[in-house]
Amino acid sequence: MKGCNTAVILAAGAGTRMKSEKPKVLHEVMGRPMVSHVIAQVRAGGAENIIVVVGHGSEKVTAALKEENVQFAVQTEQLGTGHAVMQAAEFLPEDGGVFVLCGDTPLVTADMLKEFAAYHEKSAGVLTVLTAGMDDPTGYGRIIRAEDGSLLKIVEQKDATEEERAVKEINSGMFCFDAAFLKESLPKLSNDNAQQEYYITDLVGMAVESGRGAAAWQTADPDAIMGVNNRVQLAKAGAVMRRRIVEKHMMAGVTMIDPDSVYIEDSVEIGPDTEIWPGVVLRGNTVIGSGCVIRKDTEITDSTIGDRVEIQRSVIKETKVGSMTTVGPFAYLRPGNVIGEDCRIGDFVEFKNSTFGDRSKASHLAYIGDGDVGTDCNIGCGVVFVNYDGKHKFRSTVGDRAFIGSNSNLVAPVSVQDDGYVAAGSTVTKEVHAGALYLERAEEKQLEGWVERKGLKRGE
Repeated sequence: MKGCNTAVILAAGAGTRMKSEKPKVLHEVMGRPMVSHVIAQVRAGGAENIIVVVGHGSEKVTAALKEENVQFAVQTEQLGTGHAVMQAAEFLPEDGGVFVLCGDTPLVTADMLKEFAAYHEKSAGVLTVLTAGMDDPTGYGRIIRAEDGSLLKIVEQKDATEEERAVKEINSGMFCFDAAFLKESLPKLSNDNAQQEYYITDLVGMAVESGRGAAAWQTADPDAIMGVNNRVQLAKAGAVMRRRIVEKHMMAGVTMIDPDSVYIEDSVEIGPDTEIWPGVVLRGNTVIGSGCVIRKDTEITDSTIGDRVEIQRSVIKETKVGSMTTVGPFAYLRPGNVIGEDCRIGDFVEFKNSTFGDRSKASHLAYIGDGDVGTDCNIGCGVVFVNYDGKHKFRSTVGDRAFIGSNSNLVAPVSVQDDGYVAAGSTVTKEVHAGALYLERAEEKQLEGWVERKGLKRGE
C-alpha cells in the first residue's frame, strides 16, 4: 500500500519578499498561520506522522506550532528543496507513502490530498507530482509527459525550450513518494547546478531513468496550489479562503446579505436560517445557533450564541449568549460572561466577567462588571457595578426580580436580595434586603444668589 501516512512540510524559507521579521509561514490567512492550514489539511487528508522542516526563524515557528503534534527537522542552511527533505530523513518510514508539501500553500484541501494520494497509490510509479493547469504558466516549472501520459520530466522555465514553455501544466512543488524510494534516493541528490542547491525535482529523473517510473496528477482547482511569497499573494489567498468558507455556510442554509463583505474564520459554526449582514466579523471558536440575525458591523470572537438571537453593531468576546436574547446596538461584551435567554442588552451597555439571568434587561448605558444578576431583573440607565478599588476586583450580586434604578452605583462587594429595589441615583454600599426599597440621596439644597455672589454671572 502506498497511501500517504507521512508528510514532510517545508517551512524553512526566509520569505524575504514578505519584508517582515516574522517567518513567512507564520503570516496568517483567516486567523491562522499559513503552515497551520497545511498541517490541518494534510492531517485530515490521512497523514498521521507530520514533520515540519524549519530554518529561518525556527524558534518562532516551533513555538507557534507547539500544540500541533508535529515533529521538527532543522535546516540550518537553505540549500534547496531536496536538502530540506534530507533533514527529515531520520523521521521517514521504511515503507508506505510520503507527502512532500510546502508550508506557504494555505489553500490545499484535505479532499484534494486524498485524491492525490489515491492516484499515487494506483499509479505504477514511485513518485507522483501534483500539477495544475494555468492560462499563464510564466515562472513555473513545466510538466513534460511521455506519450503514455506518465511523467517524463519537470523543466524549469529558464531551462525550457519554446515548445516546452508553451505547456500550460505546471509543477505545484507537492509530491507523493514511495517512502523506500525517497529514503534510498535522497543521498544521491547532487548540487551540481548553477545555484549549487539540491532539488527535489531531480528525483523525477532518477525514477524515470531507473525504470521505476513517475506520474503526474492534475488538480481541477488551481487555487489549491497557490503559493504565497508576498503580501499581495497573502491577500489573494485570504480572499479565496474567505469565499470558500462563506459558500460552505450558504450551502448549509445560512443567508449572507453581502458575501464579499464578511470575514468568517473556518473554525466558526453557524446554524441554518441565520442571517449574516455586511461587515460582520466572526472569529475563533464561535458557534452561532439557528434563526439568528447578526446585523451590520458586529464582531464576535470565541463565543457561543443561542438560537433566534439578534445582535446589532456590537462586539462580543468569550461570552455565552442565550437564545432569544437581543444585543446592541453598540454593546460591548468583554470576556467571561454568561447571558441568559430572552434578555435585552441595549445600546452602550458593557459587560465583563458577569452572569445575567433569563429575561433580565439592561437597556442602555450601563456597566456590569464582575456581577451576578438573577432572572427578571431590570438594570436602569447609567447603572455602574463598581468592582475595583484600585488594587482588587470584587463581585456584586443581584437577586431575582430586582430593580436597579437609573444612575445608581453598586459598590462591590455588595448584594441586592430577591425583589430588592434601588431608587434612582443611589450609591449602594450595604446589602439591600429582599422586598425592600434602598434609597440613598443627600439632602437637596439651593443657595439663592450664589452665581452673583461669586461673580460668575455672564452676558452683562
